[in-house]
Order: sequence, then structure tokens, then C-alpha cells
Amino acid sequence: MRIAIIFLFILKTQIAVSSFSIPVPKDSIRADSIVAFAKSLLGIKYKYSNCSPATGFDCSGFVYYVFAHFNVAIPRSSIEYKGIKPKIEIDSARVGDIIVFTGTNSKNRNPGHVGIVISKVGQELTFMHSSSGKKHKAVVISTFNESPYYKKRFIKIVRLATVY
Repeated sequence: MRIAIIFLFILKTQIAVSSFSIPVPKDSIRADSIVAFAKSLLGIKYKYSNCSPATGFDCSGFVYYVFAHFNVAIPRSSIEYKGIKPKIEIDSARVGDIIVFTGTNSKNRNPGHVGIVISKVGQELTFMHSSSGKKHKAVVISTFNESPYYKKRFIKIVRLATVY
């Protein structure tokens, strides 16, 4: 009886991969799941200081909402990313990493905007964010290289969850 209970516990805490199992770390998310969920929010309007699809999202509210859906605790405000380390090299960014930018004033090097990386290592860096820009004012997909605006405002990339 004791062996059956231990075996059942092991089964509930592992993912089957082929003919063997690997442990699933705490705060882990499947890459396709995080991208699919984030994409389901595309087009939801920008709303300052909000984190709900019913009322809209600011940038950090969008990121917070996506990770909360997967029970991963992250900062609610973009400024809270200031002290988070380690930084991930831009060419090592992968799905689920958080990309951090300054606010609209690129001379103020404090975090003011965040998004979720949705590209794989080796692909063009693509991220989702809730944009307050005049052109979109909604949850959108952007590429890092599409505008010097992003490069000028870029601060860092951080990894707060295990995405597999």
C-alpha cells in the first residue's frame, strides 16, 4: 500500500516524456501554453494601471495577468524589475522571458515598460506587450528590430519562470 501511494505521488509530480519521466520544476510553464494564452489577449485595449481583460491592461498588468494565469508570481509594476537579476543576454532570450524597457523618456534609465518574449533562441526577438502608443493602444506583438525606439529604450531581459 505504501509503495502505491509513493508511486501515485511521483506520477502526479512528473511529466511523461517518451518512455521516461522528468521532474517539473515549480513555476514552470509550457512554451506553447504561455504563447497561446498571451495571444488570446491580443487586441485588448490599453488601460493605465489595469490588469484585467474586462477593463484593459497596462504593460505590466498584461505581463502580470499572463503569468498569474499559470500561478507564477512576478512583479505587478514595471519599476519593480529594476533590481531583478541576473540579466539574460539578448541573443539568449527565449519564450517566457520578460523584456524590460525604459518609459517613453529613454534618458531616464529606470524600467517603465515590459513585455513577454514569444520568440525562440535564434529567431528574431519578438515580444508581446500592452502598448500605449498612438498607433495601437492595445496588446500587440512587436519585434525588437522593427524600430530604433525599442533599441534606444532597452534595459534588460530577465527570466522569472521555467518555460519548457
